[in-house]
Amino acid sequence: MKVTLLNHSDSLGGASVVTYRLMQALRQKGVDVRLLVMSKTGNDENVTQYHSHRKHKCAFLMERLNIFLRNGLSKANLFKVSTASHGVSLVNHPLIVDADVIVLNWVNQGMLSLNEIEKITQLGKPIVWTMHDMWCLTGICHHAFECEGYKKQCGNCQFICEGKIKNDLSHSTWIRKQKLYNNSNIHFVPVSNWLADKCKESSLLRDKHIEVIHNAFPIDSYSTTPTSKLEDYGIDNSKNLILMGAARLDDPIKGFDYAIEALNIFAERNPQWAEKSEAIFFGDIRDAQLLTKIRMPYRHLGRINNADTIRQLYASAKVVISTSLYETLPGTLIEGQAAGCVPVSFGKGGQADIIDHKINGYIADYKSPQSIADGILWALETAPDRDMLHNTVRNRFAADVISQKYIDLIKSLI
Repeated sequence: MKVTLLNHSDSLGGASVVTYRLMQALRQKGVDVRLLVMSKTGNDENVTQYHSHRKHKCAFLMERLNIFLRNGLSKANLFKVSTASHGVSLVNHPLIVDADVIVLNWVNQGMLSLNEIEKITQLGKPIVWTMHDMWCLTGICHHAFECEGYKKQCGNCQFICEGKIKNDLSHSTWIRKQKLYNNSNIHFVPVSNWLADKCKESSLLRDKHIEVIHNAFPIDSYSTTPTSKLEDYGIDNSKNLILMGAARLDDPIKGFDYAIEALNIFAERNPQWAEKSEAIFFGDIRDAQLLTKIRMPYRHLGRINNADTIRQLYASAKVVISTSLYETLPGTLIEGQAAGCVPVSFGKGGQADIIDHKINGYIADYKSPQSIADGILWALETAPDRDMLHNTVRNRFAADVISQKYIDLIKSLI
């Protein structure tokens, strides 16, 4: 059985990381699997990069240019949407031709056009499409936020400024997706039950084959106790560390203002806990002045590329928080829980797949800093058993568990 995974990259972005992990997990189960990408940063011989950089760049630029023009020459929402109007031709690539099963992942931004995906489906091979965001079920957006246009046929898109018309770019792309889905037998795999519920509401996917399979995580590589100090970062392991991490902390979707306000409420109302605690942030931030608003001890470590250091941070922390406005399946909560951290988060997304409220974490009221603060206090006072937290996510997200689910699905399709 030969399986080919397709993804934009092997490491750049969350979908790339989990797709690469899936490849590794499947190989450990004995599956002959390869990963085909546009951008390769590692040296794994099982990852193949499409070599025509010029063709990919042209496709990327043509798609973005069309969005830019249709959006009134505004860059504001340029990367919140994708149209798959342009892409490279992979239908004759050896990894596609030789595969028994093809698994699409995040294939936007000039990798595959809808027309090219249709050609691949016409090869007669089983096609699985792992959904890492909402794009498959909407016209063009990766996250719909409060918009419910995807329940109909899109149009009047909040991200397109071409006069707010019904038959806009989102609606025309919806029509192209409908044609693709109706003329093929794609098996869609949302990575969370929240995303599956959105599929069931979607006019594009409500009648399609949907099966939830979570992302694979290397749970066993996380220890619930730190094996080394974090002195190089000036961190005192004896304090109650409250952790928050993101690729970019002040990305609007991460709700960083809610995190800051929640920490201030926690500190003001619980000074006895605050003086024994410290907020630790890792990841990029464009506006560092935001951090000066925090009225309790904090430390910003910047971007950390060393996976072992991140694991040590989780193992040393008591709480991991997320104030994201939307998350398909928040990896920082899973990783933190694997190391014995108590996750505290809003619940707009896949958090319910990770957190059983007030058992192994805390799901706060949406957009309520007070509720996040209450969750932090609950986590510190209750201090759930760290090994219990680890075992909870191991049973749900461990690489061997997830890879077996994919193997079962692939065998059923073959």
